[in-house]
Amino acid sequence: MKNDVEKYIGKRKTADKAFAKDFDAGYEDFKIGVMLRQAREEAGVTQEALAKITKTKKSAISRLENHAEDVRLSTVGRVARALGKVVRIELVEV
Repeated sequence: MKNDVEKYIGKRKTADKAFAKDFDAGYEDFKIGVMLRQAREEAGVTQEALAKITKTKKSAISRLENHAEDVRLSTVGRVARALGKVVRIELVEV
């Protein structure tokens, strides 16, 4: 059974050929953004409200959710904590 992230990726790959082409290279960055967006939505918090909580701008939250490449781990952690979550890092063999 596919999870929400996998379903979203499948739909987006079908709809956006440029996204599909570069998908593998940017998957992990994208996945972080999707997970943060899902956590925010599950918490019932708007981007604007999250921006106020984390003392940043709504546009920064949007960029984080949609283009998470080169994001600081401290930023991801701060946003996750504001949503009642923690960040766990795992190193795996490729």
